[in-house]
Amino acid sequence: MAWLYVLAAAIVEVFWVIGLKHADSLLEWTGTVLAIVVSFFCIIRACEKLPSGTVYAVFTGSGAAAIVLLDFFMFGADFSVGKLLFIGLIIVGVIGIKITTDDQEEVAHEQGGES
Repeated sequence: MAWLYVLAAAIVEVFWVIGLKHADSLLEWTGTVLAIVVSFFCIIRACEKLPSGTVYAVFTGSGAAAIVLLDFFMFGADFSVGKLLFIGLIIVGVIGIKITTDDQEEVAHEQGGES
């Protein structure tokens, strides 16, 4: 469940970053602030079960990769093979962190205890 919070935080991060750049009205700014609050709530919940450094690295890496890709496809940012390669490296790093990190809930269950 903790990894779902990290995923949700990264997805919502995309919306608030876009909001920071493009918000013009009170309603858009309200939505941006709400997205920030939801994103950080998810991070806090994920940190209850996962190491905070891992949560932050995965959150920022996956969010940054998603934002750059959206910039390419939706907002006409300059595209290069080099940028795509480095985005791929971020994604590989995020997957590597996920694979090598056990959340505390799984570890406690394997040891016969409860978290």
